[in-house]
Amino acid sequence: MDHPWGDTVLKVGKKIFLFAGADGNPESGIGVKLAESHAQALAAPGAAPSGYGLGKAGWVQIPLGRGAPAVGVLEDWVEESYRLVAPKRCVAELDARSAR
Repeated sequence: MDHPWGDTVLKVGKKIFLFAGADGNPESGIGVKLAESHAQALAAPGAAPSGYGLGKAGWVQIPLGRGAPAVGVLEDWVEESYRLVAPKRCVAELDARSAR
């Protein structure tokens, strides 16, 4: 866990795959990098391309609270973000665990 720009982030290696809690407030939402689910995430109430110029690279900020997507959907988006930034060996390990 790290705290660049005042946000709490989760990393795989040195790459961020989840922004959790903009401005130090974990209830403010999450930011994830999406490809396949990008349009779906942007359709969520209050969702927007992430700041810091990250929106151009597929990052979406999704507010949590009233009207937030279901937990299962959020979990899928976090996994998609992880898969997009993680090294291939980490993705292969995740796939091996899922196959069990």
